[in-house]
Amino acid sequence: MKQYIEERAVEVATYIIENNSTVRQAAKHFGISKSTVHKDVTERLMSLNPTLATEARKVLDVNKSERHIRGGLATREKYAHKEECD
Repeated sequence: MKQYIEERAVEVATYIIENNSTVRQAAKHFGISKSTVHKDVTERLMSLNPTLATEARKVLDVNKSERHIRGGLATREKYAHKEECD
């Protein structure tokens, strides 16, 4: 694996853990795709730093379990804003 990919995988995982961020937030921050973030954290990082990979995976699992709640809140906010404009 190329050196810059290994470094990116570690940086992405560290960012996710420190900021409790989602895959989308990390992808936007680093200017890479969601697929790349996911692959870096779940596959590449496991061979480089299993402890860091496990910690990042915990954050991503929590975010995944809460995503339906965030989606509902975003929808509620969207329609609340529409009613204010009407």
